[in-house]
Amino acid sequence: MFEIKKTITIKLIFIISVFALASAFFIEYVLGHQPCNLCILERIPYFLAIIIILLNYKFIYLEKYFILMLILIFLAATILSLYHLGIEQGFIEESLFCDLKNSSNLLTKEEILKQLKQKNISCQDVTFKILGLSLTSYNILISLLISISITKIYFNYDKN
Repeated sequence: MFEIKKTITIKLIFIISVFALASAFFIEYVLGHQPCNLCILERIPYFLAIIIILLNYKFIYLEKYFILMLILIFLAATILSLYHLGIEQGFIEESLFCDLKNSSNLLTKEEILKQLKQKNISCQDVTFKILGLSLTSYNILISLLISISITKIYFNYDKN
């Protein structure tokens, strides 16, 4: 029974990760909503989850370590999303993460002109909402639920 739950949960995390990335790229490239730098960083855990789950099928004897890595990745994703939500709501000021494109002081005049032509999206600006919630809010829920479910699997791993 545990083996079935574990397998279903890992497959579900894979499907959620693929869907989350596909949705983000659809919203960005098809609907035209430009993401801020934190939105782009929030995609990384989903990429990592896909890679880890695929590696898990190749190296099944390391499964417990891959599960632990998924826990750490999605806990970090939850913290990053909470930080982003704090910026969106005005509880936290924007930081270096929100200004990664402009962090270099040594710019040529061509780079300055190129950056002036680009639209820089502030981390405070919510450009896309579903049912009144930003994608960051949904990311918090998804990351937290994945963290909880995979943590349960990790702690029950040796019992079965």
